[in-house]
Amino acid sequence: MADVTFFFDPACPWTWRASRWLTLVAEARGLDIDWRPMSLLVVNGGDLPPQYREPVETSHHLLRLVEKLRQDGRQDDITRLYRAIGELVHDRGTPLDDNVVVKVLGETGLADFRDTLDDASLDAAIEASTGAAVAAAGPGVGSPVLVPAGAERGFHGPVLGAVPEKAESLTLWDAVEALVPITDFFELKRGRP
Repeated sequence: MADVTFFFDPACPWTWRASRWLTLVAEARGLDIDWRPMSLLVVNGGDLPPQYREPVETSHHLLRLVEKLRQDGRQDDITRLYRAIGELVHDRGTPLDDNVVVKVLGETGLADFRDTLDDASLDAAIEASTGAAVAAAGPGVGSPVLVPAGAERGFHGPVLGAVPEKAESLTLWDAVEALVPITDFFELKRGRP
């Protein structure tokens, strides 16, 4: 069993930064991460502003591959795939579209899975995983959702403007671990600059 489950949608830049934070923490603390799909297309019931439609739909197709890899126990491949997509899209500013996905599949050695992107039979599992994320963190949440092992409930976030340095990242993780068992705790928030 993993030490923490991270439900994610690759289209979300906030999720990307949270994933980099969690990866840094996992390396420092020896934690195993269970990467699970959380589709913003599903969360929003398909109702998206025009500027987000293509990247979120592309991301949903990519989550089909994430789900297939998860079912096959290939967490390391999910990690590599998400890292490659995130670096290209969120760090370098390349729009998330089908061409980017095909490029990344080739670069990560997953080109044989290209047909999986169109395999709608995986959508029920993605919807179930998204439902599990929402059930863990509560209604009105988006990507990411973080659920430490043994936790009764998870959290949406953390929402980070940048990935903190190692010491701050570990402090933030310690705070998350301290808050998780407090079932009546719901939210801490401050406005973005």
